[in-house]
Amino acid sequence: MIEIDALGPTGPYRARQRVPITALDGTEVGALGQVPALYVRRALAAMRAAPTVPAADRFALMSKAAELFTTATIGELDPEQYIRIVSTVSGVPRQVVRQSVEWVAEVLRSQCDTIESAMPHGAVAEWSDERTRAGAAVWVRKGDVFAVHAAGNTPAVHGLWPEALALGYKVVVRPSAREPFTAFRLVSALRAAGFPPETIVLLPTDYAAADVIIAEADYAIVYGGQDVVDKYGASPRVLTQGPGRSKILVTADVDWREHLDVIADSVSHLGGTACTCTTGILVEGDPEPLATALAERLDRIPSLPAEHPDALLTVQPVPTVTAIDAYLHEVAGTSTPLLGGQSIVDELPGGGAVLRPAVHLVDSADAPQLGIELAFPCVWVGPWQPSDGIAPLRDSLVLTAMTTRAELVDALLTEPTITNLYLGDNPTTWLRPGVPHDGYLAEFLMRCKGMIRSGI
Repeated sequence: MIEIDALGPTGPYRARQRVPITALDGTEVGALGQVPALYVRRALAAMRAAPTVPAADRFALMSKAAELFTTATIGELDPEQYIRIVSTVSGVPRQVVRQSVEWVAEVLRSQCDTIESAMPHGAVAEWSDERTRAGAAVWVRKGDVFAVHAAGNTPAVHGLWPEALALGYKVVVRPSAREPFTAFRLVSALRAAGFPPETIVLLPTDYAAADVIIAEADYAIVYGGQDVVDKYGASPRVLTQGPGRSKILVTADVDWREHLDVIADSVSHLGGTACTCTTGILVEGDPEPLATALAERLDRIPSLPAEHPDALLTVQPVPTVTAIDAYLHEVAGTSTPLLGGQSIVDELPGGGAVLRPAVHLVDSADAPQLGIELAFPCVWVGPWQPSDGIAPLRDSLVLTAMTTRAELVDALLTEPTITNLYLGDNPTTWLRPGVPHDGYLAEFLMRCKGMIRSGI
């Protein structure tokens, strides 16, 4: 039994309210202490009263935290034990957990470069910079406390919010009750590296107290489905990380057969759980040959327990996978299933079921299924023609455009609802620290102030 308690401004806090942490088979493997709203308010007040870590120290502390996060024994779990327990409770294959952990560590080590890339070229980071004597823009925080409502689908979701800490914000993390181990490990590593406890806290809560965290913080980031976007999307203080609806476009001047590996990887990377995984493919001309070849490629992925070193697909409790399968059949409508049409449920002898890939063919570029995103390798493939324009490609976190048409690239790049544009042989799942994911987080948290000084 692994107990996870809050990490407050003055140290660990054991809450009376405990919720079980369970493995896929329902076995209780631990407990999570959830703090009440009163504790949340007191914790955030203490955070506001604390000094900010000097900018000169923050990047070195993050590099040290990256080392601790990947190598240290934290909360009685060494790195391999931590990877195992995350896989056990989330169903994410161990190799995917391991990849995600390395990604988070790389993000921590790269914060200096990320912040430098995000800062406007004409701005300075400190008011004492000599350029402010003649007048300059100083890049400053818009607030003091940043809240994180973390997701539990993969540890990789924790690769975004450390940017706020690097910018000088004090950060409060509400972990996922499904998989709180990564948030606990990362917050603990940052504190062990030297960040004062009052600058980075872990506050597990129920839903009511979670809303208090957002209300009391200056800014927040929340993860979830369309319901989360609908709840918080109108608030200028909340950055929503909802469905990515990432897509691939293949125009007739490109041979898709030369890019099938990239297309398949875009769909299946990280078990299809990431918001950057491709869920829609549009093909100029007949889409069926590509869809058929893709279905054959994805069908080769084996169904394996999450602990198997070659596992790629996510494992979930049988009732959960069965419910997802039923929903998929409900929304499939008149689409033609080329893979997963009968069932995506593949029960394992040791318990749980694998979410098998699904490939469906739709008959138009405006088919409603192209907007449906599910957390496994599920992709909708349809036709596109230039007269359709870029409307079917809107609302994409990532669009990989396999085309040689410069005028089309110009139109896609200037479309506001396409967040990231990749060209050619680059999967939608490509990421690198320093390159924006959903813009730089700094765009949301920072601003430029004009300043000129004399006499000081």
